[in-house]
Amino acid sequence: MNAKISPRDLDVWADYLLNHSLSGITKDDVVMIKGEHICWPLISVLQSKIFRASGIADVNIVAPDNDRGRVWGAPITKYGTIEQIEKTPGWHKERYEQMTKYIEILGSENPSLYSSLPEDKLKALMKADEPFKNIRMSKPWILTLFPTQGFADMEGMSLDEYTKVIVGASTVDPKKLDEVEESIYQLMSKSKTVKMISENPKMNKRLELRMDISGRLVTKCTGMRNFPDGEVYTSPDANSVEGEIFVDLPISYSGSTIRGIYLKIEKGVIKEFSAMQGYDTLKKIIETDEGSHRLGEVALGMNNGMEKVLKHPLFVEKVGGTAHIAIGNSYPQSYVEDPNSEDGEKIFTDLTEKGIVNCSAQHIDIVIDYRPGGAGREFWLDDVQLEIKNNIWVVPE
Repeated sequence: MNAKISPRDLDVWADYLLNHSLSGITKDDVVMIKGEHICWPLISVLQSKIFRASGIADVNIVAPDNDRGRVWGAPITKYGTIEQIEKTPGWHKERYEQMTKYIEILGSENPSLYSSLPEDKLKALMKADEPFKNIRMSKPWILTLFPTQGFADMEGMSLDEYTKVIVGASTVDPKKLDEVEESIYQLMSKSKTVKMISENPKMNKRLELRMDISGRLVTKCTGMRNFPDGEVYTSPDANSVEGEIFVDLPISYSGSTIRGIYLKIEKGVIKEFSAMQGYDTLKKIIETDEGSHRLGEVALGMNNGMEKVLKHPLFVEKVGGTAHIAIGNSYPQSYVEDPNSEDGEKIFTDLTEKGIVNCSAQHIDIVIDYRPGGAGREFWLDDVQLEIKNNIWVVPE
């Protein structure tokens, strides 16, 4: 069963992705559009618009058993060897290097096809795919989510209901977020520390997580990387993260649900962890590599227009009145304005060697709900405790 989306909604959605998120298409652009065939209604509209704008559309159709179009799909982890996984074809790298812009459409026909993979092979697959992830992230890119029955099932929703939520959020003008996020952006840009207070219902005590963000660059998200959008984020000094946190909102990862996450972090390293649901999946994430034992992001969700809290990270992390941290890779743009410049590369390399920047094949956002009934209790930027009004973070007057 396929999602029913009107031609008008597909047209508006595609226009936002191309003209807002990617700042338009020119004759010099080679735009990779990557997604499963089930996402074809949106892929098709994007492709036509790119050609009409004189650009080249490189349509990269992903196999249903491949999670997000990695260099290999699930079968190689089940029947192949690590040596086979490491033999990435040369043309794959050339294809990624030749594109100038990148659109990834998340949406799976059957997420169970790539869940519960052998741990050692999955680590090797993540490592083999990391160079291509780095190429993608070095160019203008945008992620969006297409409604599928497989993802609707994971949310416990009908496809029609799920489609209404996804399309409704994906056809709203993202420019409206700019003003909503401005005061939080300004305060975070001037702040040196973050303190997150949460409460673990099992432990029946308040937990505190602290980190240093001094000197970091802050990003205000208005649909230029994720669509729909709505967050203000930065990457901390990975060495500085210290304390404990309980993360209550469920997230989906490779077809599995993780919920009720507890982390204890010492000198920037995750020393203890647990989950009420999906512990084995969380364990695989954290044990991927050295960097997946550390954090790479801290952010505030700023979109109060989300109709429903979904498990998919692209949506749950944007919900107004939530906050999230990411297990794994840091964002280069949080440390230097131009990571690809000669000076930027030198600074970034130096910060990486010092452990301030965290490098990992993983970047998994986990989300705490600070609204009434959630596990979040207090969020501080330096000595300012943020408030929530109308399901949105605000700086107190």
